Amino acid sequence: MDGYQTRIRYFDGHSRDALIREHEVPFPDGRLIVSRTDTCGIITHCNQAFVEMSGYPERELIGQPHSILRHPDMPRAAFQDLWETVQAGRKWHGHVKNLRKDGSCYWVLATVIPNVRHGRIAGYTSVRRKPARSRIHESIALYARLREAENP
Repeated sequence: MDGYQTRIRYFDGHSRDALIREHEVPFPDGRLIVSRTDTCGIITHCNQAFVEMSGYPERELIGQPHSILRHPDMPRAAFQDLWETVQAGRKWHGHVKNLRKDGSCYWVLATVIPNVRHGRIAGYTSVRRKPARSRIHESIALYARLREAENP
């Protein structure tokens, strides 16, 4: 398997080693990826489309931080914005490049909403769908600029 190993550092300070391959798996037409997390971003539910696109079996996803899918091409600022938005009780939308278990990637248009129970945020639901190719190209350029600003 071609690719390289890299250390991914997250905006919250933790990090992990991951295989990165220069291969994109296309998002299937007509599918939605759905997952739920607790308030700390730990996966509590995922649908079959999530399992298939991530390349992880469900048992390896449940109980893991959603950041297990974080691709190093994603700027830390994007996830900081996501967390600040949903923790404030608002809906977040954005294009995200995800990392599969095998080191390849896939792009999604994500919507993340807070799950409110008894007036308090109890977790988050994320629904991902196929993004427009033109928006992926725009995101690639934007994310490269943001990463460069993060690592002067």
